[in-house]
Amino acid sequence: MNFLKTTLCTALGMTLAVGSVFAGGGAQSGGGQATGGSAPKKIELTFAGTEAATTGQSRAMQAMADKLNADGRFDAKVLVNGALSGDTDALVTQAKMGVPLVIPSDPGRLASQFNIPDLNILMAPYVLTDRSVLAKLPDTALFQEWQKQLETQGITFVADMYNGFRSFYTTTPVQSVQDLSGLRIRGFGNNIGNALAKYLGYANIGISWGEVLPGIQQKTLDGCEVQVATANGSAIFEVTKYLALSKHYLLQSSFVCSTALLQKMPAEARDFFLKTVRETAIEYGNVVAQDEEPFYQNMRANGVTITEVNIQEWQDAIAPLYTNNDLGFTAGLKDRLFKELGL
Repeated sequence: MNFLKTTLCTALGMTLAVGSVFAGGGAQSGGGQATGGSAPKKIELTFAGTEAATTGQSRAMQAMADKLNADGRFDAKVLVNGALSGDTDALVTQAKMGVPLVIPSDPGRLASQFNIPDLNILMAPYVLTDRSVLAKLPDTALFQEWQKQLETQGITFVADMYNGFRSFYTTTPVQSVQDLSGLRIRGFGNNIGNALAKYLGYANIGISWGEVLPGIQQKTLDGCEVQVATANGSAIFEVTKYLALSKHYLLQSSFVCSTALLQKMPAEARDFFLKTVRETAIEYGNVVAQDEEPFYQNMRANGVTITEVNIQEWQDAIAPLYTNNDLGFTAGLKDRLFKELGL
């Protein structure tokens, strides 16, 4: 972690030090003076992600930063494509420690990193299948309970954005669950990723995204499971020529930041920040959905064979995950979530 902290400070010109993130307590933006009639100090923060600049998630972060900067109270920067780190969990840890970062993680990562198993329900295979319900999520009692559990550990869950359905991109054809047997697939290196692999029969390799293309080229990987925006942005079609549309995860970008960062913001600025991030997350969730078909078309244009799998077969293969309760859900969790979402 010390290396990552050094990288952060170097990349941002030492402006990410804890305590420089709120009016009256931070480094001066634009070189102005902090006394007399000078302009007030701006709230400094950085949106940092691992996806390519062209993806909906990265574009959402740029839109969030632009809206915050236009307000005049913020000095928001955007660093994508792993510019700070390709390890999302490490970036979230830095935010937890007070570094003024806004990080797009996901419910599965947060569940493992902060030991909140029930959070996995949001991305558990074939549980949520309608992206529109994410707009209702912050108003549910469950979300607010998870929020409190995260806040006691120094992180605030600000918004959840639709970021595409994940499917399998492989070097050999996959038409049924059986075709995954024995393959080495890059997936989430957490409980939810391991559970998926267990019941679909492949070896889950939890490496950073930057290692995927060279891994496939060197034949240490047989493919990956990922959303089409990231697959397209990384030109995954150069190394894999088969796509099985399993759509097993409804991927979400869970925007989190330091609880201390929010607490140090003036109340009106904090409300504006939260409103901006949440509304932009909904806006760009729709953009992601609109972008998907052109990305699939580009996959086909680059020689990728896309297979519409029998979803019922895949759901049946996953069913024991829930009867065995591999993810350790509280009894009745799914029914409660669906009731609160109005499903």
